[in-house]
Amino acid sequence: MIRKSGLLEFVTVEEGLDSVGGVDTLKQWLTNRAAAFGEPARKFGIPSPKGLLLLGIQGCGKSLTAKVIANQWGLPLLRLDMGRIFSNFIGSSEENLRKAIRVAESVAPAVLWVDEIEKGLSGIASSGQVDGGVTARVFGAMLTWLQEKTAPVFVVATANKIDALPPELLRKGRFDEIFFIDLPASAERREIWTIHLARRKRDPAAFDLADLAQITEGYSGSEIEQAVISGLHFAFAEGVELAQKHLVRAVRETIPLATTMGEDIARQRDWAKTRARPASARVSPPKVV
Repeated sequence: MIRKSGLLEFVTVEEGLDSVGGVDTLKQWLTNRAAAFGEPARKFGIPSPKGLLLLGIQGCGKSLTAKVIANQWGLPLLRLDMGRIFSNFIGSSEENLRKAIRVAESVAPAVLWVDEIEKGLSGIASSGQVDGGVTARVFGAMLTWLQEKTAPVFVVATANKIDALPPELLRKGRFDEIFFIDLPASAERREIWTIHLARRKRDPAAFDLADLAQITEGYSGSEIEQAVISGLHFAFAEGVELAQKHLVRAVRETIPLATTMGEDIARQRDWAKTRARPASARVSPPKVV
């Protein structure tokens, strides 16, 4: 049924929350609501959770977190591509959104993942002049559904460009919580190194994780993952087993996003201070250059 709709994608996920490094506050929030879709929760007076809006820096685990929520809660995961919603025919875009919503509600309880939602809703302000108001109408229909829906569909929306988000999307009631995922702190980087080394069948205890965490200050989780992969390539080319020097070399040859987009990250942090809840309980975020 999902395939026939042509609007939603059924995503199979094997990872759990343990595969996400850091974000302890977000993990605790998800753990506390794991049983909120059951009959005991309804009898207790708890409504079905509406959803999460995950904001933050690229490569810090927003999409991975969105995917593992479904596995953690034992629910099917549906991915909504906003690009598939829009059509050239008059009225078709709005009907496509309604159809996608009907399919999602028909398989509820479920998790609906909307990745990089800001890209699908870009151009709302000029929608009347550019596309005859289609984007604005689709956005309005989505806001109404997020606010009024009663079916147990947990919506997880992710966004990289915070300033591109319409303010109406951030209003209380659309989502249960808005989390900001920042660059990982030192302890979180150590955890991320452990996860990716173990994933590639290497014993993390054989490496100096404290040193690796120190030299990767300002690195995102995806950049650390790529450093592990690059280190494996270096070791394989030399015909030896992966060693500390290979990982250090991979880190030294990487220019992190925090260096190339330091000003943008600083703006995101300032915005999130009063508008979003930090996903990690830490004293101070890593510095950006």
